Amino acid sequence: MDADKLRSILEALFAAADKPLSVNQLFELFVGDIEQPGKDEIRKAIHELQARYESGGMELKQVASGFRLQVRPEFETWVARLWEQKPPRYSRALMETLALIAYRQPITRGEIEDIRGVSVSSNIIKTLQEREWVKPLGHKEVPGRPTLYGTTREFLDYFNLKSLNQLPTLAEIRDLDQFNPEFEFDDSGEAAAQ
Repeated sequence: MDADKLRSILEALFAAADKPLSVNQLFELFVGDIEQPGKDEIRKAIHELQARYESGGMELKQVASGFRLQVRPEFETWVARLWEQKPPRYSRALMETLALIAYRQPITRGEIEDIRGVSVSSNIIKTLQEREWVKPLGHKEVPGRPTLYGTTREFLDYFNLKSLNQLPTLAEIRDLDQFNPEFEFDDSGEAAAQ
């Protein structure tokens, strides 16, 4: 397949997709075509598209689930003004719980409570699971067999990460407000929006 045509098709697919697309998923979309590109051709076209978007308002970003076309972070302020909906507000307790799961996984609710020094509301775990940021990974082999929690690909995708290795080190994080300023925290113990 002509390289220009392949780049244009991929660009259209990324623009239309509602989730990241992997090289394998893109390859499957061409199965049966007379001019079916190989995976290496797809990778090359993706890298060329990434280079094309380097200086614009969009970027072709690789996250855990694949590649997606997205607004560059420095332009999010203006793009957000297109919608009247306010971003969800999460409590400090929810964000601390999510951070503990991300950094200490697999971890039980009891272990989270021991570290935080307070009990973890069922609503916090429920909210994290509804957002598909956290999932049960199994059970710890101790009396009571508590559930072990870990993060998901959706967590990585949402926070623009390819892997957990891209999380900032704990030394780099002094305050959750500084770590992710787009989150608005309320002062209650619960998430303001679920």
